[in-house]
Amino acid sequence: MTLGPADNGDDLDRIMEVMAGSFAPEYGEAWNRRQVSDSLLLAGTRYCLIGADGSLAPPGEDPVAGFALLRSMFDEEELLLFAVLPQYRGKGLGAALLGAVIADANARGISRLFLEMRRNNPAGKLYARFGFRTIGIRPRYYRLASGERLDALSQELIITAK
Repeated sequence: MTLGPADNGDDLDRIMEVMAGSFAPEYGEAWNRRQVSDSLLLAGTRYCLIGADGSLAPPGEDPVAGFALLRSMFDEEELLLFAVLPQYRGKGLGAALLGAVIADANARGISRLFLEMRRNNPAGKLYARFGFRTIGIRPRYYRLASGERLDALSQELIITAK
């Protein structure tokens, strides 16, 4: 699996295409191009792409179905963004991508993987299948376009060396 730095503009375009198609605007969770680009300039920040065919790090001409954006420090890593386009959901691509991210973290000696999500995020079922557990709640953290507020769930996965 290739987890790359920000030096590939084509991959940034592909990430932004998935972002635009994956995050519902009413939740305000999508990052803009500058936020993604700037985050990739930071040490320890990487991304992974998954193709529509399930291949990791698909070549530039192949369609991309999803991505993960991660930041690591010491022996911990945070899953900053995780997305699969709606037309590819339910086909095991999210599980393949998350499994690859966890395997890569394990191989690099990462002991804990963190993420934060809104309470009603359907991806929570996927995270739970992989063993993530809620370790904290930020009440009314997310503000929807409607003005409604939703809790953020902080989750962690303890990675055991294999």
